[in-house]
Amino acid sequence: MIDQLIRKEFGFQELEIQKLVGYENENYRITGDGVKYVFKTYNDDPETLALVEAENNILQSLQKTGNLKFPAPVSFSDGSYIKCIKIAGEKKICRMLTFLEGEFMAEVEHTENLFQSFGRSLALMDLDLQPLSNYTIKARQWEWDIQYLHFNEKLIKYIPEAKNRSLVRYFMQQFRENVFPVLPDLKRSIIHNDANEWNVLVNDGEVSGIIDFGDLVYSPQINELAIAITYASFDKKEPLEWASIILKFYHRVLPIEEIEVSVLYYLIAARLCTCVCNAAYSKKENPANEYTQISVKRAWRMLHRWIEICPVKAENVFRSAIGLPAREPARMESMVEQRHSTISTALSLSYRSPLYMQKSAFQYMYDAYGNTFLDAYNNIPHVGHSHPRVVEAGQRQMTKLNTNTRYLYDALNEYSEKLLSKFPKPLDKVFFVNSGSAASDLAIRMAQEYTGLDNIMVMEHGYHGQTQTGIDISDYKFSNTRGEGKKDYILKTAIPDTYRGKYTGNDGSAGRQYALEAIEQVKTAEKSLAAFISEPVVGCGGQVPLARGYLKALYPEIRKQGGVCISDEVQVGFGRLGNSYWGFEEHGVIPDIVILGKPMGNGHPVGAVVTTTEIADRFSRGVEFFSSFGGNPVSCAIGSAVLDVIEEEKLQENAKTVGDYYQSLFRELQKDFQCIGDVRGSGLFIGIEIVKSNEREPDTKLADLIKNALRDQFILIGTDGPFDNVLKTKPPMCFTRENAGQVSMQIFEILKAYFKQ
Repeated sequence: MIDQLIRKEFGFQELEIQKLVGYENENYRITGDGVKYVFKTYNDDPETLALVEAENNILQSLQKTGNLKFPAPVSFSDGSYIKCIKIAGEKKICRMLTFLEGEFMAEVEHTENLFQSFGRSLALMDLDLQPLSNYTIKARQWEWDIQYLHFNEKLIKYIPEAKNRSLVRYFMQQFRENVFPVLPDLKRSIIHNDANEWNVLVNDGEVSGIIDFGDLVYSPQINELAIAITYASFDKKEPLEWASIILKFYHRVLPIEEIEVSVLYYLIAARLCTCVCNAAYSKKENPANEYTQISVKRAWRMLHRWIEICPVKAENVFRSAIGLPAREPARMESMVEQRHSTISTALSLSYRSPLYMQKSAFQYMYDAYGNTFLDAYNNIPHVGHSHPRVVEAGQRQMTKLNTNTRYLYDALNEYSEKLLSKFPKPLDKVFFVNSGSAASDLAIRMAQEYTGLDNIMVMEHGYHGQTQTGIDISDYKFSNTRGEGKKDYILKTAIPDTYRGKYTGNDGSAGRQYALEAIEQVKTAEKSLAAFISEPVVGCGGQVPLARGYLKALYPEIRKQGGVCISDEVQVGFGRLGNSYWGFEEHGVIPDIVILGKPMGNGHPVGAVVTTTEIADRFSRGVEFFSSFGGNPVSCAIGSAVLDVIEEEKLQENAKTVGDYYQSLFRELQKDFQCIGDVRGSGLFIGIEIVKSNEREPDTKLADLIKNALRDQFILIGTDGPFDNVLKTKPPMCFTRENAGQVSMQIFEILKAYFKQ
């Protein structure tokens, strides 16, 4: 049918027809009497017809400029350039275009000279397009125009992996925050809108032509460059360097404005998001169409690479390419001086050289100087810094209602039920506060109210908060050289440390021995205990897991003499340990009271006490409990979103698999370096004890050196423990195997250099 139509309309004697792959419409390469053409067909509808007519008008106008080669419309036998014709019984919009010779940019070696030519060619094309006007194109609004990125939000659900969905949501959120407010200020014109590597032709190492004008839009002109840079940089190890070449040579022909480069980083991310969203949708709707999946793997690789690039660095590279000076942040010294003018030095700064942070995303933090830091340290952003689901939940709720628990509202009931569903019976009541410190304070009040007793047994090196009660029950604080010392109502028991303590081994015997000693303390104490409080892994003690069997033996004895058992899950809860959702589950026990904080709100101030109905009822007989902000609707919405993300992104499973791998890397290092005395922890809560040679003498100096050397290599970890010689790593739960490998490799390089001195 097609061959008869072509012969009739164009009068070719010799004819060859080859069907081409396409995104939506069907196209054919025509060789008629030795000359090549492209015959394009479209579904017959008024909107498509108007767009094809508009495209033809633009192409005809471009033929007059001579700056670059573009396809030209070819007339049918009656002189028209577009016809509606029945093909195989279906009415189609048809047109013919000239065929441009050349190699696709996707198929040639990418050189600096080619990218210079690409930049110039794009600018020349945009110069030709600038004076043109077309009402149909101006009226066009669709998902492939970056300014309408939000049209793609409905397609996110088709992306199969939850983590990838979150990455796309993050960049869409950043677009709304950084690009949308300045859209009215960006200069606009008709742009090609799809200068990808399969639409750019190359001859002799330079761009010779650009094809496929089916994506024409009236849009901010900088979007032309954003799209071109996206595809040209897909597989580049240093995408910013290649992008700067295109920018520099585009700018020489058609000047780029400062406001345009300020948003270019986000525009490139937006194009990548559009690609992966539409590819996911197309794969579901038409899995056999391989054309729609050509670029998607590379788009995902680049999107994951893009999140590792600090937006400040990207903007400064782009500014340099067009001759603008880099944005200069405040000097570090002046920032420290300003801080100390209003903030007490009691609030310390991390690292020898402080960090001046501006933004963060998932497991990355960005400083004001353009550096990206891998965060292997901060467990507060539990599901990842600036996680879009959490941010959106808070934003949405904040626009509706934010009040206190003296009123009825759905968010409180819904979140309470969702949170309590994660606990075993009989833990079925929750009290919301604003922090782990406040939760610790409340837990002790509850224990004392319930038992009628005052004394509290605490763990050596334990830490439970910054309130006065929190300090009283925190050996980490009261035994500090500047601390107040142990109060009379506190009974301190030895940490059941199987590495540095007197009982070793993890078969359960050491745990039982430590427990027997603690039980003896309880029995010989002058007064009965209101409570025993401990973390399942003692963080400030150096990430020390309580010895196996310890809690199993001790908890019953605490209860026998009238006390309750409190598990501080502030650092290790919500799946961080991998094997279990809560740290106490690792020990086969159920506490009477559980303290929650830090990761609960992913950085938003949320804390809670979970307990039994019996304890809650007894507490309710006393003075009314009230927290002005505890359990407010915004906090509940955010906390609920955190639980959803943990489940959807399988972050507990990730903590298990990545954490096991992470520890295996450190144990491999341990074979090479005797200074690594112990590797311990579970999931993504790990401690590496640094010692002198093969002895167990703490090497605080070397631990500090490693921490700060890693900081200089843009990796964040901390140190802790009674001798500050334990490297602690407790990263956001989205941490990957690749991230773990990066940390391990850098520590290897640091130690190798250190021991060669």
